[in-house]
Amino acid sequence: MQIQPLSDRVVVRPLSTEQVSKSGIVIPDTAKEKPQEGEVIAVGPGKWNEDGDKRIAMQLKVGDKVIFESWSGKDYKVDGVEYKILREDDVMGVIK
Repeated sequence: MQIQPLSDRVVVRPLSTEQVSKSGIVIPDTAKEKPQEGEVIAVGPGKWNEDGDKRIAMQLKVGDKVIFESWSGKDYKVDGVEYKILREDDVMGVIK
């Protein structure tokens, strides 16, 4: 199954950044305040301009590694794989 995002949305597969404390306790991503990283899996066509006659081109593309806030977007699971569906504005940056 594939997800095709609409408008200015992107589908991101979060990358696991699980950490282990010195005493061996696993600290899950959900317990951290820092942003998460992920890979863009699908990109929407872009949102319409104010006049409604042209689409605004998306800056992100499939394969980009991005940084986003853990609370942003919606979580979605397909065939056992976790995804986030975010607006392009919710992405804070691209990792080069």
